[in-house]
Amino acid sequence: MKKIVKLELYNIDPFENHPFMVKKDDSFQELKESIKENGLLEPLVVRSKKYGRYELISGHRRKLALELNGIKEADCYVEDLTDDEAIIKMVDSNIHRTLILPSEKAFAYKMKLEAIKHQGKKKQLLHKVCRSYQLVELVKQIMILEKKLEGT
Repeated sequence: MKKIVKLELYNIDPFENHPFMVKKDDSFQELKESIKENGLLEPLVVRSKKYGRYELISGHRRKLALELNGIKEADCYVEDLTDDEAIIKMVDSNIHRTLILPSEKAFAYKMKLEAIKHQGKKKQLLHKVCRSYQLVELVKQIMILEKKLEGT
């Protein structure tokens, strides 16, 4: 069972090279209002850093919504993760979102692929991620070509 710890938001740093943008769209506004009315329903996921600081693994949108609502602390799961484990968890916890740009997805899969290579995971998993990354790259190229064709 994971232990939930209440942390000050100012001690939580964003994930380095986080590939997903936090967009203040309608979905974000709904999240912000939900947190204002109901509080944080799903804790943030962080890992410990030096000097009492933490790195945010999952919950960048929730953290921003908390801050914009003037809330100074949040419930968090503090996990002991290596750099590679943190990358994989960060990608896996965000890749399911429906409104992700192909470039964000491609960069995230690239990060995950490199992390898996460092860990020496099974080739089957590596090939699965590689195929997904290649598919995203193909979609990106198609989108670029479509934009070019629209301009002619």
